[in-house]
Order: sequence, then structure tokens, then C-alpha cells
Amino acid sequence: MSAFPFEIHARDGAARIGVLRTPRGDIRTPAFMPLATAGSVKAMTVEQVASTGADIVLGNTYHLMLRPGGERLQRLGGLHRFMGWEKPILTDSGGYQVMSLAQLRKIDADGVTFRSHIDGGEHRLTPERAIEIQADQIGSDIVMQLDECPALPALRDDVKKAMELSLQWGERCKRAFGRRETQNLFAIVQGGVDAELRRMSARALVDEGFDGYAIGGLAVGESREEMLAALDVAAPHLPPERPRYLMGVGKPLDIVESVARGVDMFDCVIPTRSGRHGQAWSDAGPINITNARFAEDASPLDATSHCPASRAYSKAYLHHLFKAGELLGQTLLSWHNLAYYQSLMHRLREAIAERRLLAFRSDFVAGLGR
Repeated sequence: MSAFPFEIHARDGAARIGVLRTPRGDIRTPAFMPLATAGSVKAMTVEQVASTGADIVLGNTYHLMLRPGGERLQRLGGLHRFMGWEKPILTDSGGYQVMSLAQLRKIDADGVTFRSHIDGGEHRLTPERAIEIQADQIGSDIVMQLDECPALPALRDDVKKAMELSLQWGERCKRAFGRRETQNLFAIVQGGVDAELRRMSARALVDEGFDGYAIGGLAVGESREEMLAALDVAAPHLPPERPRYLMGVGKPLDIVESVARGVDMFDCVIPTRSGRHGQAWSDAGPINITNARFAEDASPLDATSHCPASRAYSKAYLHHLFKAGELLGQTLLSWHNLAYYQSLMHRLREAIAERRLLAFRSDFVAGLGR
């Protein structure tokens, strides 16, 4: 394999800022990846997404496999051309759906058989097929191994079996991926909140050798304290010269705490899902714009933001849009939230560069709920 160059420019404790250089553009880290699950960031145009400062988006193998289909995407030139996004794309392998769609799938040592939630059709996903769809049909820049991700809490034996199966699938994904100059393959560390299993998974994957390492199986039912403890165990066993990606996380405080522990990349549904349900994020926590107190509030969400949705519309207008059921409200709050998340990443990078992350984290925690 040919790993994308990953340059670390500064450190502050375990935290670091850097750049992951890909043929489609640089990814500044720590980075937040908006979810383009089915080929779009919900309620947003790609131009709006790019305007927030996003360097990369995330697509989902399972959903794209079902609709429009991997073969069709390949005929249409891949996901970049299909959705009009020229920057990098990372794709989840479908491992999350192995957990979330437990009633619609059967898992065995070779792979997973899904019953489509759309039309009931049967679809088979093996490690080799996951690589084919991501690398050859979708055209992902960063490809994820297929893994099993049990929901928590879970029996240790079940977590151990899932971790061991994920290791086997990771090896098969690496063989299927081969050597590619313009794409990278990331492994996924599993093990739930069990320290021993996390260490075993991380060490085995590092011995195998991948272009980057994700920490999966978190944000699936455990507490924040348990999640951070799992990070404290796993991160030191991952090679410092390669990017680290915490999957499915999270709320702003989760991101701040995880960056302090050396994580470089994040994704989460929260910014756009919250935006579609009338919730705007800020350093003081979430703002529920449908609250009656905003009905005559002429102030914007953030007068200092570069994002038009944050500075150019009053809270009263946003309140009205949601009360009236106008779709524009969903777009504007999603846009604001994505811009807020990218602003948070920018401020974290600045704090690390200036070696003041500890003070930033302290001030951030103190400001929540104000």
C-alpha cells in the first residue's frame, strides 16, 4: 500500500495538528467529516458544505450499495462526479449497519447477508465485496475495512468474538485492497470498553499494517467516561505517524476531549440531524430554536460567524420557519451547525499550535450551559 503523506505540524500533550495529503486535496487535522450517507449531506448543497470549511465528507457503503447501487455508481463515474464533490470522500464499510440493522441481517464468518430495509431484497457483504464497492465502484479516497460493531452494553464474550472477527475481516480487506497509489485503507480497532480487548485489537492491526487506524465500537451505548477510557487505552498503541479516526463521535465536548487524547478525525450525524429538528449548536450547548423565548428574538445565532445561516437570519425568523414547517429552517440550522463544528475544529487546531489546549478545554467545559 502507499499511504497518503501525513504531516504533523505541532503537538500539545497527546493532541496534534497536521495535514493528510490526498490526490483530491489536503485534509487539515483535527478534522470533522460531515455525513453524506447516501451521496448527500442532508438538506445541504455541496457548495454550502464546502463553504463551512469541510475538507472531506463521509459516505456509507451499505446505503449506496442499495441505492443507487455500486455498479450504477461506477458506470456514472463514481461518487465524486455523481454528487458533485471534488474533495476527498471516506466511506464507512457498512459495519455500523451490522449493528444497527441487527433484525435485518445474518452474520457468519465469511460476511453479512442483509435484507434491504427498502424493498426486502437480499444483499451480501463480505470483506472483499466491501473493498470492491468502496474502492472500485464508489471511488472512495479513504476505504474502511468491514468490521462487526456490537452495541453496548454487551457480554465480554460477544465483544471478544466481534473483535476477533473484525481482525480476520481486516486481514481479508487488506489482501483484497492490495496496493493502490490514490486510495488508502483504514483498519478499525474494536473491543468495546474492555481494556484488554482494545489493546489486543490495536496491536494486531498495527502488526498487520494499515494506512490509518479508526477506533470503532464507541458511541454505541456506553457513557462518555467509558468512551474516553477506551480511547486512553487504544490511542497509545496506534502508530503516531498515521492518522487516528474516532468513528461516530460526537457532541462538541466529546470532540474536545478526544482531540486532547490524540484523535485526528471525526464524523457524526449530530450537526445535520439536530439542524433538521430545530436544534442549533453553540459553545454554550444546544439551542432549541422552537422554544417560545425566541419568537421575538431579533439577534442572530452568531453575529461573528462567516456562515450566512449563522449571522444573517434572526432567531425569531428561524423560530418561525420551524413553527410554520418551512424546509428552509432545516437547511439554515444544518448549515449553521456544520459551520459551528468546522469553527470548533479550527479553534482546536489554533489552540494546539499555540500550546494552550489545556486552557481551551477548561474554558470550553466552563462555558457549557451558560
